[in-house]
Parts: sequence; structure tokens; C-alpha cells
Amino acid sequence: MNNLIVMPLLLPLLTAVILVFFYKNVTIQRWISTVSAVSNTALAAYLVYRVHHDGILTLNMGGWAAPYGIVFVADMFSVLLVLAATIVITCCLLYSFRTIGEERERFFYYPLFNFLAVGIIGSFLTGDMFNLFVCFEVMLMSSYGLIVLGGTKRQLRESIKYILTNVISSTLFVVAMAYLYGVLGTLNLAHLSLLVAEAGQTGILTIISALFLIVFGLKAGLLLFFWMPGSYNAPPSPVMALFSGLLTKVGMYAIIRTFTLIFYHEPTITHTLIAWMAVATSILGVAGAVAYRDVNRIMIYNIVAGVGFTMFGLSVANKAALEGVIYYLMHDMIVKALLFMLGGALIMVAGTVKVYEMGGLKRRYPTLGWMFFVTSLALVGVPPLSGFIGKLLIVQGGFESGKYLLTAIALGSSLLVLYSMMKIFMNSFWGAEKRDYPEGVKVGGVLLPSGILLVTAIMLGLFAESLYPLVSSAAEVLLNPQLYIQAVLKE
Repeated sequence: MNNLIVMPLLLPLLTAVILVFFYKNVTIQRWISTVSAVSNTALAAYLVYRVHHDGILTLNMGGWAAPYGIVFVADMFSVLLVLAATIVITCCLLYSFRTIGEERERFFYYPLFNFLAVGIIGSFLTGDMFNLFVCFEVMLMSSYGLIVLGGTKRQLRESIKYILTNVISSTLFVVAMAYLYGVLGTLNLAHLSLLVAEAGQTGILTIISALFLIVFGLKAGLLLFFWMPGSYNAPPSPVMALFSGLLTKVGMYAIIRTFTLIFYHEPTITHTLIAWMAVATSILGVAGAVAYRDVNRIMIYNIVAGVGFTMFGLSVANKAALEGVIYYLMHDMIVKALLFMLGGALIMVAGTVKVYEMGGLKRRYPTLGWMFFVTSLALVGVPPLSGFIGKLLIVQGGFESGKYLLTAIALGSSLLVLYSMMKIFMNSFWGAEKRDYPEGVKVGGVLLPSGILLVTAIMLGLFAESLYPLVSSAAEVLLNPQLYIQAVLKE
């Protein structure tokens, strides 16, 4: 029955292959993709239920026991992220129907979309470092196709930077794995954890951990986010929403898994480095969000600020902080995708990306305006919305650990995030109309998938008490690596 673990991975893979044969028929592609995405969300929800009742599930591919074979592992942390990812994927898919354009749909948009889902979900479920690299590459190759789809000058220019950065980070990933295998002779995550704990985290292993931090930091946008503002601003809005909601989260997941399962023995070095990188990322992120007057740029820099805040929680690494990291990561996947979907609708109805060229849109599109307002509050963490619980737990963990200054800086960045979002809301929806807006733009079909994500964000806040046992269970595995090791190696 543990074959269920790979089903969220195999379903979009099979869908992508089938869609290649129907690339000329957009209607069939839409229906097949929708059925697949909704089914995968239901499958992910059932997987959460199974892990909650049965504990960590593992699957040894080909019957080869770990650490010698390929293993997939479904613990509560990974399956919660799989569930959040499938919800985002489904809503971004529905959003694409009204926004991506039929010309792009005919050039393998939906196969690339599903291959991207394969890489994302596979990254969360894999149990060894090499297959994490493979899933990363599946995800990245799909994103290369999506970022250039349409062939505009800006897309082609920014794709060069995006591809070059990821090629360099992937090369460093291979180098880091080679060093790690050379020292320990394995790449299975549970076996690595066991061997590092037995041998002690020596100087060479700490250096290797720093190399992994650089690799995953590039992919997550942790301090090394120079590529993100341009690259994420190039593709159309549904691709932007998908990227912002999921791609950096895979990098963050890799950092969290690596530094709670393998390299957790020298926190004065590794976790202190993560803490200062995280705070610097938060500061630079909110600085960019406050400085820019471009809707997309403001939202992209808020992605950066969110990465910094989440990674600060990891650096604290006590129970409250890790619970907050898990909760905030799920919230961030939902809300960041929602933010870019609503931002895309705002740009569509306004006919411009410049905040100060907008105004008075509340009278024309009140539903869009109030959805954007509530989403902004959720992003900042205003109770009882989804962002509040995660931020509260991370701040609680920071104070418990005695990191008062860094916690205060991380918390203060939230106020600037609120200012940057209110800058968009007040200038675009209130006041007088400052330009002639496009006529006849209908946003009903766009707001439906956005509404699903908004309801999900509200429910994450309102039903936090019901969700907390799952989050606490996930944090327990991160705090006690022996639980993961026993489930995988059966020791």
C-alpha cells in the first residue's frame, strides 16, 4: 500500500506524457490537466491522513532496501507541503485558462506545467540526495520552458540570467554531493544522518554543509536572490504565480531538511550563518518592496522578505520555531501564489504595472480590491488569517532562544511588508481614476481560482487548532532525526 507515496509524483508525470499527444487540442489539454490536478490534491490529502494515522511511510523502489536503493519517504513535513503544493498547482492551472493565452497553450504549456509539478512534488518526497538533484533538474528544465514560452524580448533576456544561475548552482550541487559521497560513502538522507551523528560533524563536513547552503540558498533566494527580481518578472502572470508560490519553497525545504536531519551538530557555525543570512535577506527584501513602484517588483521583493523570515525560524531550531516554519511555509505557498494571481488581475484591468498610474479601481472592481486587501493582511500576519500563526510561533521561538535583536528585526520587517502592500492597495483602488482603463475586461473567471486560495488562507488561520497536531507531528520529526532514521533504515 506504500506505493501510494509515489502516486502524487506519477500522476502529473503520466498526465504530461499524455498531453504531448494532444498539444493541438487546447480543450482536451485543459480537461485532462484539471482532472489530474484535482485528483492529485485529493490524493495528497489522503496521504496526509495516512501519515497522521500510520506514521512515516517509506517505499523502496525495486525492492532494494535503504540505503542501497532509491527510497521515497512521506513524513508529515513532506506530505503537508505536497498538499499545499497540489492546491496551488490546481488553482494556478484554473487561473491559466483565462490568462495564459491560446497561443502559449498550443506550445506545450500544459505538459511543461505538469512536468514542473513532477519536479516539485518529487523533491518533497525523495529520500536521498541524488534523487533530490534529479527532481530539482526536472523542475528547473520545465521552468526554463515556461519562462521563455511566448518569446518576448524581456523573457529571452531574463531567461539567460535565470538559466545561467541555475546551471552554476546545479554544478555546485553535483560538486557538493561528490564531496559528501567521498567522505561518507552514501547519499541516502537517513544514512547520512546516522553516519554524521556517529562520526561527529568534522571540519570537512561543516565546509560541505556550507557548500550545500550556497547551493540551496541560490535556489531559495536566501541572500543570493540577485537573479529573482528580473527572472520572476518576465513570464506571464500564471507562471509568475506558480514560480512565486512553489519554486523558492523547494529550495527552502531542501535547506530545512538538510540542516535538521544531517548537519545539525554544529549550530554555532551553520545555524548562526543561516540566521545572519536570513536577517540580511529580510532587510534587503523589504527595502526593495518599499523602494519600487512597480506592482510585480514589490510583490517579488516580498517573496525575498518571506524567505528571510522563514529561514530565521530555521536558525532558531527549537520546537516553537520549527512549528512556525512549517506553518508559515504552507501559508507562504498559498498566499504568495494568490498575491501574484490577484496582482496579475490588477495589472490586466489597469493596463499598467505602475502603482502611481492607477487609482479608483475599487468602484469598477470592488471584489478584486477587497480580495487584494485581505490577501495583504494574510501576507503580513494579521490575526486570524494564515500568516499570524506561523509568525507568532517563529517569534516565540526566537525570544525563547534569546535572539532578541534578530527576532525584533525579523518582526519589524513585517511592518514594512504591510506598508509596501498598502501602497499598492491605496494607490490602485482608492482615489480618483488617473488614466483611461481598458474597457470590457472581465475578471470573474480569474477571481474564482483566486477565491479558492483566499478561502484556504482564511481556513489556515481559523482552523489552526485543528491543524496544529499535524504541524506539531511534523516538527517532532525535524527535532528528532532518529524518528526519520528508524522509519527509513528500520533500525
